[in-house]
Amino acid sequence: MICHPNAKINLGLNVTERRPDGYHNLETVFYPIPVCDALQVETNADIPPAIFPEGCAVHVDKLPDYTLSTAGIDIDCPPEKNLLIKALRALKQDFDLPHLYIYMYKQIPSGAGLGGGSSDAAFMMKTLNAMFSLGLGDDELERRVAVLGADCAFFVRNLPVFATGIGNIFSPLELSLAGWHLVLVKPDIFVSTKEAYSGIRPHRPAVPVTDIVRRPVEEWRGLLDNDFEEGIFALHPAIAGIKEQLYARGAAYAAMSGSGSSVFGLFRQMQDEAELQALFPGCFCRQMTL
Repeated sequence: MICHPNAKINLGLNVTERRPDGYHNLETVFYPIPVCDALQVETNADIPPAIFPEGCAVHVDKLPDYTLSTAGIDIDCPPEKNLLIKALRALKQDFDLPHLYIYMYKQIPSGAGLGGGSSDAAFMMKTLNAMFSLGLGDDELERRVAVLGADCAFFVRNLPVFATGIGNIFSPLELSLAGWHLVLVKPDIFVSTKEAYSGIRPHRPAVPVTDIVRRPVEEWRGLLDNDFEEGIFALHPAIAGIKEQLYARGAAYAAMSGSGSSVFGLFRQMQDEAELQALFPGCFCRQMTL
């Protein structure tokens, strides 16, 4: 079975308070975007992977209960720390699953604020639920995958939501960016969670995120803020420069997603691909129509 775990962006992000447990409460909007990994799960080793481009380098990890083959963007962690495998392990605690042959073609960059690993975990659970008729509804899938990460549950229903708590409490949100062209740029810069929160001063926004995103996109600039930007831009001016360049090209709105380091811009008109690649050399750069 083949599926395509997709990424998300954050529309606004306000860190509202520090919790007694050391975590922070926040308010943000999660919005799904069509930047996707490819995931194939089989029970038969004789079924060849259909998701790998011809000639790509493939890394294989063989364990007693699964064989994991990966290609594309490097996954910089051992298999047992991969959220994809953690999702499998979580289901195997309650269900008798056979040896699985898992193929992952990674295209969502990590450390980007795009939720790629979280999406892989959610889609793994959804795929196994469908393959083996486990009978898990969306509520149960959300409950199970949420243990693996705050935003994992978002990818079960994969619809725009207003997220609160630590990014794990979702409220449905009527929001469509259909027809907008999104340019996504991820520089070769890693931002750690500790680094991201080092510049945060929790506060309540003057205007709620949900009120702002209901306005026309052209009105978001100057209203829809990501609280991580100030501190991260000071530490990594190159990330701030990407946002400035997107605005210079005519973006109606541009922002960093989550705690970075990816930056996105929303455009009314399709951008020239060659110009984008020249403008952002050495970066992961994708354009898509929402």
